[in-house]
Amino acid sequence: MNKTYSIIAALAALFTFPTHANWSATVSGVSDYTFNGVSQTQNDPALQVGIDKAFDSGLYAGTWASNVDFGGDTNLEWDFYVGRYQMLTETVSVDYGIAYYSYHGASDSSDGNYPELYTKFGYVSDYGASELNFWYTWDYFGTGAKHAIAMVAHTFQLAENHALRASFDVSNSLDSDKWLWQDNETSFYHYRLAYQTSYQGFNIEIAAENTNLDYNTADERVVFGISKTFGF
Repeated sequence: MNKTYSIIAALAALFTFPTHANWSATVSGVSDYTFNGVSQTQNDPALQVGIDKAFDSGLYAGTWASNVDFGGDTNLEWDFYVGRYQMLTETVSVDYGIAYYSYHGASDSSDGNYPELYTKFGYVSDYGASELNFWYTWDYFGTGAKHAIAMVAHTFQLAENHALRASFDVSNSLDSDKWLWQDNETSFYHYRLAYQTSYQGFNIEIAAENTNLDYNTADERVVFGISKTFGF
């Protein structure tokens, strides 16, 4: 589960609580922390914790943290975000805000800090829940590069308490002189298919994902995650 999906999961859990439960905390364990299909933990497990507060107006704020491993001394990612979720119609929603990703563990870890704007549209029908999501930053991983991510996704309800989520996203560097992917490519794509269920208050996800990058940390893999959300 990458940082983007982790935040989405936390928000989804947040807005299923009654309005009086404005605070929530989510604790997750994943077999690999991937960000758009690229492992942030050298293919190793991660422990992740998030705390969120929602307001009746749809405004929310939160923080989220995970262990990371980029091959150096950086060992912690700590994110902050604030935004607003609202229903535009009975079936169409929008979620927009700003996130800030920070890194810790080495004296130069903060060089990779960066902000990101996001807008996510949702549509619910008899055929499931569809998503059209966008992220944009003007300082990708502290490089000064403009970078954008676009995603389409759909969640199918297989049966009560059983769902299948399919997603496809493309990451694009808008400043090729400051950030390039493998073989001097300005973009790469990532696809993911996840089975989601819950048991005894725990949310469970098993996902298969891959990218077109030829990295050991970005090849095909199966990721398992389990989380529990507490309202207070």
